[in-house]
Amino acid sequence: MKALRNYLDKIKPNFEEGGKYHAFRSVFEGFETFLFVPNTTSKTGTHIHDAIDSKRIMSFVVIALLPALLFGMYNVGYQHYHATGVEGSFIQMFGYGFLAVLPKIIVSYVVGLGIEFIVAQWKKEEIQEGFLVSGMLIPMIVPVDCPLWMLAIATAFSVVFAKEVFGGTGMNIFNPALITRAFLFFAYPTKMSGDTVWVASDSIFGLGKTVDGLTAATPLGVAKVAECPDFSWDMVTGLIPGSIGETSVIAIAIGAVILLWSGVASWRTMLSVFVGGAVMGIVFNAFGPDTAIAHMPWYEHLCLGGFCFGAVFMATDPVTSSRTENGKFVYGFLIGAMAIIIRVLNPGYPEGMMLAILLMNIFAPLIDYIVVQNNISRRAKRAMSNK
Repeated sequence: MKALRNYLDKIKPNFEEGGKYHAFRSVFEGFETFLFVPNTTSKTGTHIHDAIDSKRIMSFVVIALLPALLFGMYNVGYQHYHATGVEGSFIQMFGYGFLAVLPKIIVSYVVGLGIEFIVAQWKKEEIQEGFLVSGMLIPMIVPVDCPLWMLAIATAFSVVFAKEVFGGTGMNIFNPALITRAFLFFAYPTKMSGDTVWVASDSIFGLGKTVDGLTAATPLGVAKVAECPDFSWDMVTGLIPGSIGETSVIAIAIGAVILLWSGVASWRTMLSVFVGGAVMGIVFNAFGPDTAIAHMPWYEHLCLGGFCFGAVFMATDPVTSSRTENGKFVYGFLIGAMAIIIRVLNPGYPEGMMLAILLMNIFAPLIDYIVVQNNISRRAKRAMSNK
């Protein structure tokens, strides 16, 4: 690492003002601060000093995402081999899934980071690090058969219209990864729903075989139009059709432990999402309409679809969620409750987590405002009573 540090110090003058590569100063600073914590300190004013910066926070989130990503790769291969009726080893299944998912990760990062690099150069600002996480989240919340060109368009749309127009990282009011999924869902609904999008249908570099006449509905899709599926441990392990990173409760739970242990995510938000979903599931079980999904047990609601993934990695986004401690309880509870409401009452949309989080992104500032005003009023009354 010392040799790398010395090399960066050697070439750094070329990227500073007056150097021959000064036009790419923001690109150089972005890579430098990603590799090394800046050693500059504040000279004036009051500042909060901490041992961790935003790049390190983003790195923890990426590490927490890895279990779900790696399992998602295996599940992509498992579902493909299961659909073709061909036996395959663990390595073959994982290799197939790896080759199917890797291009989506590459497209996500190339398009998203490319736009952020261009904007940073144009505005002569530092490159923001927020897309380190978004670039990983986006491939994990889309179906495996989502075409790469659609993913590129949706990623560009989310980075430009959900992030940069608001001022960049830390200023956006909507989660960019969820905006990507929402764009795909409303612009290309046939590629985001139905039975054929959840299992990779083509052979990849000789791994697997082409799938003909594929039918692979998700359990939520079955419950929406037919009957409530019986609970099975596949719903927990994740060996079911679904978006790439959203199926395994166990892998997501490992990521949740990492986020909570590192202090990156709020347990208040995470816990209240599950409480809200469970409560609303119980309410619909008792008083809901006479449909299969309304009578689905509350624990199946929490296991299926993107509920766990959204609760752990999306609802806890520190930029778009509530900031106040009491507000986090309200914010999370409403997300969980709204997700189940959308699932049960919206006949054309079996999954509700995406819309629930985006809706509560809008109300997060209002929730914080009410909490703060209540605190101010309570302290004012206390001060008046002490006089």
